Amino acid sequence: QVQVVESGGGLVQPGGSLRLSCTASGRIFSINAMAWYRQAPGKERDLVAGITSGGTTNYVDSVKGRFTISRDNAKNTVYLQMNSLKPEDTAVYYCNAEVLDVNGRYVERWGRGTLVTVSS
Repeated sequence: QVQVVESGGGLVQPGGSLRLSCTASGRIFSINAMAWYRQAPGKERDLVAGITSGGTTNYVDSVKGRFTISRDNAKNTVYLQMNSLKPEDTAVYYCNAEVLDVNGRYVERWGRGTLVTVSS
């Protein structure tokens, strides 16, 4: 069984920074892509940033230049460094991982989410 757990959310003032972490654990052979999504109240869940196993990244336009996604393959962990936060970044942030398990099956796993609130 594969699990994904996020951490690092909280309350921050506009212009501040937060770093989210997400670790996958369980019967993992390797991890393909990892990504961060977010869902604001009353809105759909949208992709924020993604990173491949080789380190190729992509970002939604609204966070380019402010957010940085990175990963530590040895730790099965992906990070999201968020700088210059704005109130519109307020959302529940979810981690997504595409995992090849030890049985040779590709599985997609979501974390339960971590709340980021940007407010003065």
